[in-house]
Amino acid sequence: MAAVEIKALARSLAVLLAIVCAFMFVSALAAVAIDEARIGLKAFGIPSALGLCLGLSVYLTRRKYGRTVLSPRAGYMFVTLGWALSAGIGALPFFLSGAIPSYVDAYFETMSGFTTTGATILTNIEFLPRCLLLWRAATHWLGGMGIVVLTVAILPLLGISGRALMEAEAPGPSVDKFTPRLSQTAKILWLVYLGLTLVQTVLLMFGGMDWLDALTHSFATMATGGFSTKNLSVGAYNSAYIDWVVTIFMVLAGINFSLHWKLLRGQFAPVFRDTELRTYLAVFVVSTLLVSVNLLHGGLYTTFGQALRYAAFQNSSILTTTGFATADYLGWPAFSQTILFVLMMIGGCAGSTAGGIKVGRIVTLFKMGFSELKYLLNPRGIYGVYVDGRYLKKNVVYDIAAMVFLYAVSVVVSTLVISFGGFDVMTSLSATLATLGNIGPGFSLVGPAFNYDFFPMWIKAWLSFIMMLGRLEIFTVLVIFTRAFWKK
Repeated sequence: MAAVEIKALARSLAVLLAIVCAFMFVSALAAVAIDEARIGLKAFGIPSALGLCLGLSVYLTRRKYGRTVLSPRAGYMFVTLGWALSAGIGALPFFLSGAIPSYVDAYFETMSGFTTTGATILTNIEFLPRCLLLWRAATHWLGGMGIVVLTVAILPLLGISGRALMEAEAPGPSVDKFTPRLSQTAKILWLVYLGLTLVQTVLLMFGGMDWLDALTHSFATMATGGFSTKNLSVGAYNSAYIDWVVTIFMVLAGINFSLHWKLLRGQFAPVFRDTELRTYLAVFVVSTLLVSVNLLHGGLYTTFGQALRYAAFQNSSILTTTGFATADYLGWPAFSQTILFVLMMIGGCAGSTAGGIKVGRIVTLFKMGFSELKYLLNPRGIYGVYVDGRYLKKNVVYDIAAMVFLYAVSVVVSTLVISFGGFDVMTSLSATLATLGNIGPGFSLVGPAFNYDFFPMWIKAWLSFIMMLGRLEIFTVLVIFTRAFWKK
């Protein structure tokens, strides 16, 4: 990269880290409001000062540089370094306050937050000061829509084009969906995201939560993260109303945010014709009905309504990779557990805050498979892959197939790495799927009633990398490790 581009990359990273520190400052103000000023100053004082210095340095040098267009290579570097450094700075409040004495543990917890994984090393969540619980949930909210997307909205003020950055952060929606101006697109995405968060917060307060619990759970829901302020997660409230509100918003968070924008603009027809959305909702509805019937037949719940409530909550939590829990599903019948295991590997829609392989990719691969079957029957025929009536070019289909293949390879490699630490196959596989898919809870020793604290430090560091790999959807991170990336 040229010297000018390196400087622009450094300034872009400074903006991103300043945004993270600004949210820490808000958490410090919240600490004062809830009579935790002392712990707030200890936890957020240094990071907030660092953010102020970064912000001032960028502001004071804004006129020194001309307009810069970052290359795709710089975009990949920015996104990967941005997430790694954000977790590094975001871990400071937990470490400096003494709430998490080990920095590796604090980094794991923060990376889990920013990547909206929801895996935790905390054994007593309610022991944490409330200002730290707010920051913990805020990492979800920042990472859900993407710190990069928020940064892209600001970069034009610095004369830096953010297109390469937005394209490098793969989970985001198509950059041409809304407006010709990329910064305007980023602002619209965040406004929709903010609006849904506020609506859910109000609804949860009507259900009996105080403002802080309602806000933190809304952060975790819309980001499909799963960090709760309670040891028993959402199940601690034992409220059917709260369960259904969270379920509905988890499902909404798993939908492509471009469709939310279209609905707000009154464009109903393209939304209802969207193949990925219809498949996503069909998977949720069918799996929920199957689990409900299985739970009722197994005698775990006395009425179908009760079984439906718990099945819908847990299915939406796993499908959207949120990771909330209202029941220990390891005690459910084998058939229900198998369905949840399958949902772990699907994920939500492309352009949502959910993780996983994504429904759209799976639909495309199914269509590609059927196209090949037709070709075997009639080799002279010409067959293509069509989604929503549009022909997908071969390079797009190949990209999807390559991503899924690398996803599978990552699962195998990570399972082997964890099993090297002496853990059983199901724990190793489940921990990999839960972190790579940004889900959080899994099966066996990482089930909903347990956490990740028992892993040795080196495995926690490895899983922190796996969480980032899954959040950035494989390519963005792995391309950094190729020899071609570093060639001139």
